[in-house]
Amino acid sequence: MTRRTLDTDDLYFKARMSGFLSTLQTLKPSARGLVHALLRGRFGSLLPTAARRHLSALSSALVSVLLLFSVMSSPARAVIEIEITQGGENAIPIAIVPFGWSGSGEAPEDIAGIVDADLQRSGNFAPLNRQDLVANPVSGDVPRYANWRLSGADFLLIGGIKPSATSAGGYVVEFQLYDVLQQSLMTGFSFQVTDQTLRSAAHQISDEVYEEILGIPGAFNTQIAFVSVSGVVGDRTYQLQLADADGENPQAMLTSPRPILSPAWAPDGIRIAYVSFENRTQSAIYVQDREQGSRVKVISRAGINGAPSWSPDGTRLAVTLSFEGNPDIYILQIDSGELRRVTDSDAIDTEPVWLDDDNLVFTSDRSGGPQLYEVSARGGRASRLTFEGNYNTSATVSPDGSTVAFVHGAGSGFQIGMIDRSSGLFQTLTQGTLDESPSFSPNGQMIIYATEKNGRGTLGAVSLDGSVVQSLSLDDGGSVREPAWSPYSE
Repeated sequence: MTRRTLDTDDLYFKARMSGFLSTLQTLKPSARGLVHALLRGRFGSLLPTAARRHLSALSSALVSVLLLFSVMSSPARAVIEIEITQGGENAIPIAIVPFGWSGSGEAPEDIAGIVDADLQRSGNFAPLNRQDLVANPVSGDVPRYANWRLSGADFLLIGGIKPSATSAGGYVVEFQLYDVLQQSLMTGFSFQVTDQTLRSAAHQISDEVYEEILGIPGAFNTQIAFVSVSGVVGDRTYQLQLADADGENPQAMLTSPRPILSPAWAPDGIRIAYVSFENRTQSAIYVQDREQGSRVKVISRAGINGAPSWSPDGTRLAVTLSFEGNPDIYILQIDSGELRRVTDSDAIDTEPVWLDDDNLVFTSDRSGGPQLYEVSARGGRASRLTFEGNYNTSATVSPDGSTVAFVHGAGSGFQIGMIDRSSGLFQTLTQGTLDESPSFSPNGQMIIYATEKNGRGTLGAVSLDGSVVQSLSLDDGGSVREPAWSPYSE
């Protein structure tokens, strides 16, 4: 692994998984495993037993250093640029015709262009180039199937936009999806939109097309939360941002001169929990409403407050706390503040994620190195889930609970791995050396994760079979980390 200088920002984020904060200076040169972990972006689960006893002191010391940042004005929000670096081998050819516009002047939005980009980005579709379209039918026109079949299209999408007759400044968007081979209408409808929801309407159409053809719900009309980092060493600005799944419409939820980490979506798609170090002496877990902007500090105990994860019913958070001495897993009832301990061992237990309403998967070094374990949310004996490799952390669970993705290390860097819970079948999905923070799309078809490219933090996305790979980066050259894909909004 290439050596590079680590500033306090690096060290903090390299410890973000559980909130464990260690300094490189405390390590002996022979502590290769921990050095590797810190460089990789991991937590202190490889600490020797003696070093663990000093964890709280080390945390406090590093936090003091971390918070010596100067306040900066908020930078302009940057759009995430998405590049498809590897596409599916059997992408479906589809013709997406520019939507007709019956109003004056130019159309308010290129709906067809957004749908084209969505479907192409999925890797499952190969939209025809516009210059290759054999005709330009609009909503209501009867397709000439033979011509479209000769052009190589299996499916045809047409539509239109017109000013709303009932809503001032609004529009009506309609579309029809045709099966060219079967010469039949598959689906189509119209709906009212505003200037602010035109892009969302396009993503909804993409979702409809995706599901109608593939039989799987689309995830284009969703959002991604992430942490952006800008500025130079000692003068950083951190932002908790939201963007549409295509990288557009970025919104800053929180701007801070101090680190923000572990954003986690509630099942309602409205609330987001995260860890903030805005207090100079103590971390805290907050819950913020993305629609109203209001936020509440839900817990800030002595020691570590980290790794929040929402229960499926949205009433509880699983968290990592160390106020009773050792880092362990706890369940926090959001409305009452009631706290219940789940694990109680001499090991470091961290990064809890809900498998279902009653069970958790978490990271622990109780076997000598970091591995994933399952445990009841009521507590009790934990069972080991991962056995491949000597390093498995940072679990994320597929929406149906059948699959767990995680950071896997086995001597050749760190990649995103995946295990089927029923069969135990393991596979590696990525080929990077610094891949971390995986998060499933709400339809369970893609995993977004953090990685590095040309020395800065970027994001990647990969399909479950590894056939589709995307690279996502900020267009202003800043670093982006800690991605979390939203659920479907209720």
